[in-house]
Amino acid sequence: MPAPGFSETTAFVAVLEQKSFTRAAKQLGLSPARVSELIRSLEERLGVRLVERTTRSVAGTAAGERFLARLRPVLDEYQAAVDSLNDFRAKPAGTLRLTVPPPAAEFLLAPVITRFLKAYPEIKLDISVEDALTDIVAERYDAGIRPGERIARDMIALRIGEPMQLAVAACPAYLAERGTPKTPQELQQHNCIRIRFSSGVFLPWRFASKRRSLWVQVDGSLVANDSALAIRAVSDGLGLMQFAREYFAPMLADGRLVTVLDDWAPQPFEGFYLYYPSRRQIRPALKVFIDFLRSSRRAKRSASL
Repeated sequence: MPAPGFSETTAFVAVLEQKSFTRAAKQLGLSPARVSELIRSLEERLGVRLVERTTRSVAGTAAGERFLARLRPVLDEYQAAVDSLNDFRAKPAGTLRLTVPPPAAEFLLAPVITRFLKAYPEIKLDISVEDALTDIVAERYDAGIRPGERIARDMIALRIGEPMQLAVAACPAYLAERGTPKTPQELQQHNCIRIRFSSGVFLPWRFASKRRSLWVQVDGSLVANDSALAIRAVSDGLGLMQFAREYFAPMLADGRLVTVLDDWAPQPFEGFYLYYPSRRQIRPALKVFIDFLRSSRRAKRSASL
């Protein structure tokens, strides 16, 4: 039996990981018809059905899933071998796939992306901004950015951001009309704008008193999974919102918003870390990206002193 070709196996892996012929074709730069042809050729060559296709879904058969599990480390080693050649280039090259939450994208990456890509023109960044926890190994990301407490222990994690403070903010006009809460319990009498993660979980409102953590259940007329929409509603006087102070900073500076319950502010959360699998050899492109983020962090800290 002739061994399968590399193009057939990469098409197979892409189809099962993307769970779609169309998305796999886009990833590989091929037409869906060509990807389907490669899968059919692979199945005929091996004499085993590997992919179950319906009008609504694509999934691996038992044989297909076993084949995929054996192929993944082989393809990882192949990619690592290709990436190792970048050590002989004048500058690192290749595509870096990252998954990051919205705050990290806005406050850590957005200010430095252009400078980084101009410094390393042979590197491409493919960034997915999402609040859900993502399995970076299964989804084939090179690295992720998340708060330290949300990173699995088997990952290598490197701090790239400063601690972030939560604050409760409101428009002065809202407080003039509804009054200013003096304790977290008084939030029950207020319209509280809540943030919901894509998983359906609400971002809890956290406070602290004498080093004791306190979580408060709040309610209000607006729930959103988009921070910009929620903050606009706060500035328009709809209600109160708890979020990272950095998001409110411009409006706090010009007086459009003020903070309340500052004496009840919780300890800052530890900030963001870049993480990647401990068993994976770090790619040159990822290494220079990490070094660049660390350098930017040092420069920002020095400027604030």
